[in-house]
Amino acid sequence: MIRVFVDASVLFAACYSASGASREIVRLAIQDGIRLVMSDVVQEEARRNLKAKAPKALPFLDQLLELVPYELVEATREEVLRAQAYTEAKDAPIVAAAVQAQAEYLVSLDRVHLVEVPKVAEGSGMAIVLPGTLLQILRSQAP
Repeated sequence: MIRVFVDASVLFAACYSASGASREIVRLAIQDGIRLVMSDVVQEEARRNLKAKAPKALPFLDQLLELVPYELVEATREEVLRAQAYTEAKDAPIVAAAVQAQAEYLVSLDRVHLVEVPKVAEGSGMAIVLPGTLLQILRSQAP
């Protein structure tokens, strides 16, 4: 099964909007179409951002974390420091956790610091894609 590490922006979008690629990724995880992976850092950031920007969507995060099967992975301090060699310091815990999880994909809506930065993909050894891109890839692989 494909391991997909999601960052806080994807969790935020999945909670904020009932439609869209981020919510579809959550549905795929519920249907055992993918193995969803995240970290405590991701969950805390999503919670903080929802509380500040979309507090009415905050209860959905708790439901999502309760109902959706996912794996929780944390990076060590050393892994985070290694990730800082090829990514922004603020994103290093996320990238390091995705590497630790041995995810095939890191899914994010952050084009500026993650998705459209080849150095991060090369350093981490994984594809870093938008939610919609992941869905296209999965659909193209379907029998």
